[in-house]
Amino acid sequence: MREFIKVMKALSDPNRVKMIKLLQRKVLCVCEIKEALGLAQSTVSKHLKILEEAGLVNFTKDGLWVNYHLADGGESPYVANLLGNLRHWLESDDDVVKLVERLPEIRRENVCRN
Repeated sequence: MREFIKVMKALSDPNRVKMIKLLQRKVLCVCEIKEALGLAQSTVSKHLKILEEAGLVNFTKDGLWVNYHLADGGESPYVANLLGNLRHWLESDDDVVKLVERLPEIRRENVCRN
């Protein structure tokens, strides 16, 4: 039950759900997520850590970049099921629609200071 509760708690914050919806579209770094959501970098990092600990997101390092992407759900049936459903859920939500529309404008070359 602990694993289930951890996943559900991770998805209990609207900003973390928005991060999942963004990561469904493309791999993003912290500064791109920060720009999309209008949050402080430290806040974005904390949210990503919670999502990572719940098994919902993973990251890879590419030189100075840390790229976040959705987990494949292979480690947890709860993660697999929820990520699968979230692909369809909230697609018409006003906040999600606005984020997705802005996403092509958010480019790491313009928003990141590495």
